Amino acid sequence: MIAANLANLNSVAPAGTAPYHALRLISGPAGSFSDALAARNGKDHAGEVKVIGLEPVAGAERRVYDPTAPEAGPDGFVTFPLIDNTAEMALLIRTSRSYEANVTALGIAAQMDRQALEIGRG
Repeated sequence: MIAANLANLNSVAPAGTAPYHALRLISGPAGSFSDALAARNGKDHAGEVKVIGLEPVAGAERRVYDPTAPEAGPDGFVTFPLIDNTAEMALLIRTSRSYEANVTALGIAAQMDRQALEIGRG
């Protein structure tokens, strides 16, 4: 969604239509608490996530006066989405770092499992 928001940063809404609105992904755990508890006890897979939906970010429109533009309304204004480029890039970096941290943690957990098996054999 971040890429879509950045791609539509300067998209122009045709006269009389609403501009693109930034979207946020809403996600949550795939199972219930009892599923998570069973997973913690080794009976199931843990950490599954499901997409709950997409939510438009509330915000105003950015209007630019350009009466020569074909997308301009009768008042001469062109409507653009109000998307904060800096905030979107910061969210992209934060999301990327979170993903990297999770991959590293999974790798370390797998390495610890292998070492525990080696200790058991020795």
